[in-house]
Amino acid sequence: MKKTEIRFTGFGGQGIIRCALITGKALALFDNKHATMNQAIGPEARGSACASQLIVSDERVLYPYITSPDILVSMSQEAYDKYEPELGNKGILIIDTDLVKPKSVRGKVNMYSIPSTRFAEELGNRVFANLVMLGFFTAVTNTVSTEAMKKALPGLVPDRFLDRNIEAFDKGYKHGQKALLKTKKAAAKKPAAPKAKQKLKK
Repeated sequence: MKKTEIRFTGFGGQGIIRCALITGKALALFDNKHATMNQAIGPEARGSACASQLIVSDERVLYPYITSPDILVSMSQEAYDKYEPELGNKGILIIDTDLVKPKSVRGKVNMYSIPSTRFAEELGNRVFANLVMLGFFTAVTNTVSTEAMKKALPGLVPDRFLDRNIEAFDKGYKHGQKALLKTKKAAAKKPAAPKAKQKLKK
């Protein structure tokens, strides 16, 4: 059974809960996957760290809570500091370049970054930052299809802003494609590790 644990984090008011709602709807209704979602809202208020968790599986999800995230999206420094230690050593870390200053990347974590808030401001309003981030997330993780994500938007974003949200998603997605290409080129330039010499049998 293939299972992926995803955690979206940021501060209250960034649309972090909506990120998981959109992604979960896309996976469950349009990508033929099983998905469960829960959120950490407790004492969190606008401006404080908050998180939403999503578990995706090819089969029925029996335990709906995250144990060690495979993918962590952080859109604020406080959220990064709070949740990064729980990311798996081979996980994917995605951050907002302008709002998160990461520590040294540990283990075999792959980190991708995008100025999602700045891109949203260029589109006219920083409220679109979460959709920019979702587009980027879709491109670099290959966890959910682009078509499914766009189909999931109606009902979860205001109808009058649907086109703007799709525009924000596309902007993030294109940036993600560029980031993946850059990563592949960098990997291709790395010298191959020397092969271990085999001992001859006597």
